Amino acid sequence: MERELLLLGLLRQARMYGYQLHEFIERDLAICTDLKKPTAYFLLDKMTKQGWITQTEEREGNRPQRRVYQVTVEGEQTFQRLLRENLSGYHMTRFAGDVGLAFADALPAHEVLELLRERRAALEADVAAARAVPWHAGSIQLVLEHRIVHLEAELRWLDTVMHHFAAADHNAGQPNTEGEDQG
Repeated sequence: MERELLLLGLLRQARMYGYQLHEFIERDLAICTDLKKPTAYFLLDKMTKQGWITQTEEREGNRPQRRVYQVTVEGEQTFQRLLRENLSGYHMTRFAGDVGLAFADALPAHEVLELLRERRAALEADVAAARAVPWHAGSIQLVLEHRIVHLEAELRWLDTVMHHFAAADHNAGQPNTEGEDQG
């Protein structure tokens, strides 16, 4: 229900039309949610039917009509409940890239290193994008800072993993003296 919590939280700050919501999420919160426009509109319709938000049609000048959403009293109560559930719950993080890492020994160490360098470059770009998000007043800034801390920790961890495979690659080129008679 974190997507509903997100939409309710944004709408309780100000009534907005769908495009405004989507733009704000894409610009400032894409680092912590993958809420796509069709899903957002689906949820807005669902929350309207549930009585959590109202929807009115407005027109500015010659522009087409647009739906403006606002939180209801029931929506505020739902928001408060969802917020408490979300803050009190632990949500285990899973790293999809760890599945491949579990079997990395099936490839030569030098190839694993090259692949991990590609991963690292993508991760560095993600860190740069997170740092480029404008500063926000209030708790939204905590979300951004949390993301940056996690990404930076992931970079440090990835460097350790790459060091492991670099050492394995180095050792692969060394002659094997194990079991040889030294005398």
